Parts: sequence; structure tokens; C-alpha cells
Amino acid sequence: MTKEQFPVSEKLKVIKGTTLFKSNKWWSAVVLLESFGRKQVGIYLWHERDGDWKRRQKFVVGSIDNWAKIKETVEKYIPRLVVK
Repeated sequence: MTKEQFPVSEKLKVIKGTTLFKSNKWWSAVVLLESFGRKQVGIYLWHERDGDWKRRQKFVVGSIDNWAKIKETVEKYIPRLVVK
């Protein structure tokens, strides 16, 4: 099994990652990173252009407290996704 190389900054150490979606042009993943001695979870969206993956969006969760607030808020909106 080959370990997938995520196209993140060379300044960041990838500990582990999971691809959510990947096509010829778009790639999204959740990546556990170490940045300047601190761990964080990054949610990335890359776009392939001229043979290279370029970052289009990045969202970082830097702490458990931060994640709890995000999760609680997102879960309030999830029921609205159901089409009636």
C-alpha cells in the first residue's frame, strides 16, 4: 500500500490524512498536521492546474475547544439538509 502524498506546504509535517474526494481536477482531504510544534487538523481543497495541485481552500481546527464549537454549530444546520 502506498502512502498518499498530500500537497501541503513543506513547512508542515503530515502525520496522517484521509482523502474525502479526488477526481482529475479536484481533491479534498482531512490531514493531521504538525506545524511549529503544534498539531492541528486541516481540511483542504486542491485544484489541479498545469500538472500541479494548487490549494484553493484550507480550514484549520487548532484545538479541541475550537472543534467543539464548530461541531455544535454545524450540527444545528444538518437537519435542514433534509428535503421535505
